[in-house]
Amino acid sequence: MILAGDIGGTNARLAVFDVQDGHFSLISASVFPSREYTSLDEIVSKFVRTANVRPDAACFGVAGPVRNGRVEASNLPWVIESKRLAQELDLKKALLINDLEANAWGIAFLDPADLVSLNQVKGTPVGNQAVISAGTGLGEAGMYWDGTKHHVFACEGGHADFAPRNELETELLRYLRVRFGHVSYERIVSGPGLVNVFNFLRDTGRGVESQWLADEMLHSDPAAAISRAAIDGKCGLSEQALDLFVSIYGAEAGNLALKIMATGGIYLGGGIAPKM
Repeated sequence: MILAGDIGGTNARLAVFDVQDGHFSLISASVFPSREYTSLDEIVSKFVRTANVRPDAACFGVAGPVRNGRVEASNLPWVIESKRLAQELDLKKALLINDLEANAWGIAFLDPADLVSLNQVKGTPVGNQAVISAGTGLGEAGMYWDGTKHHVFACEGGHADFAPRNELETELLRYLRVRFGHVSYERIVSGPGLVNVFNFLRDTGRGVESQWLADEMLHSDPAAAISRAAIDGKCGLSEQALDLFVSIYGAEAGNLALKIMATGGIYLGGGIAPKM
């Protein structure tokens, strides 16, 4: 029995599978709001107890760089250690990998029906590939093609310096630098990043924030509220913010393609892209 987890800054998704002759059968799955718990150990213990299962091994994809079985989660106040997890949960083995690395491994198991093509060009899986995923943060990973198969590797490209392409983006950089000091692509291309872009446009006089939207942002996920208002055509400021967000998202996807020489394609993951 294997426990698998996708551990993000907003949600922790866990599932346990029975494995027979290389085939996986889902036994139970649950989603937990990450920030309501003090540690991954607490979430996993609750899941195992509620599902009444005893997994033999576990693998968790975690947002953050994994070194020697240890990771400081990028958008959570957690330090996760594989050895401690294995001991506390009585597992034969616990493995930690970067969450985008886990996403990249999963691409090989997707059917064409699981994918939506954004560019109507004839692609080929031969060649390097890459994944970029905007959610609570911005994750990136690569898949090196050795002539026979792909080899997945993690990276932390989302934390690379933001490079503005025009005067508007240069002004955005200056605005965010005052608040954050270092301005990475994640400060813009993420859920919190969309809010940063919206605030920049509002604070520099490029639009007026409606009171109803301000109230909705206060009492719900602000990035989701901005996105809905833009898509529904209810707020011009939100539309500007989403347009700028998408443009910079696309620019960084292009940067990633160049860095990895991703002739085999770029995959967009995360919770934001499917909602736009």
